[in-house]
Amino acid sequence: MLALSGILRLGSEAGSAFASGSETTRPDPAATGADACTTPDDIAVVLASLDEREHRVAARESDLADRLQALAVAETQIQRNLVALEEAEARLAGTMARASTAAEEDLERLTSVYENMKPKQAAPVFAAMDPKFAAGFLGRMRPDVAAAILAGLAPETAYAISALLAGRNANAPTE
Repeated sequence: MLALSGILRLGSEAGSAFASGSETTRPDPAATGADACTTPDDIAVVLASLDEREHRVAARESDLADRLQALAVAETQIQRNLVALEEAEARLAGTMARASTAAEEDLERLTSVYENMKPKQAAPVFAAMDPKFAAGFLGRMRPDVAAAILAGLAPETAYAISALLAGRNANAPTE
């Protein structure tokens, strides 16, 4: 048995020695796979497939570049519109503030005119006004002037205006 084992070893090493002594051809690593292209037609099919894929990828990249360009243009336009809207909002707020201030100044001026009128002259003007409108002016006046004007009005008109003045803050929150 020992002899048989030695012969087997010698035989296996001898095969290696013969193989290393002779020139061997190594297969191409690319051609060792299961899908190896072995003919020019196979290579042409693979190249055509790769070219087609490259064209699809290039077209997609071009589409993406176009979309990115369109998005950049849209983003720039949105920024411009946003700035324009903010400027318009600021102008509108300024206009509204001036209008509010102007309206308040007009009311103050007219209230001052009515306060400076003699109560006998102002009473007929207030009698002709709607009670809500008259109450608005009388509520802004100094109490002594408002009292003198109310005294010159018909009792029904004076009562209606007084009721409006008394109730105008009735629904205001107390806390």
